[in-house]
Amino acid sequence: MRLDKFLKVSRLIKRRTVANEVSEMGRVFINDNPSKPAKQVKAGDIITIEYANRTVKAKILNVPTGNVSVQEASTLYELLN
Repeated sequence: MRLDKFLKVSRLIKRRTVANEVSEMGRVFINDNPSKPAKQVKAGDIITIEYANRTVKAKILNVPTGNVSVQEASTLYELLN
């Protein structure tokens, strides 16, 4: 699954366009490497998102094949902060 879609489906970022913009600005890292929106993610990857006033670090536990419900979204990752 693409990085921007995973961020939206997991609800780490609410909209895919915002996820795309943040990735293009170089504020999203996969395993400590800057990542573009089209980068493929897999279980075990560690995503770091740099916001203006905080940093969120999450480990991907599961990559879904499609959209998931709001209740299932939090089971896709584990926060490491």
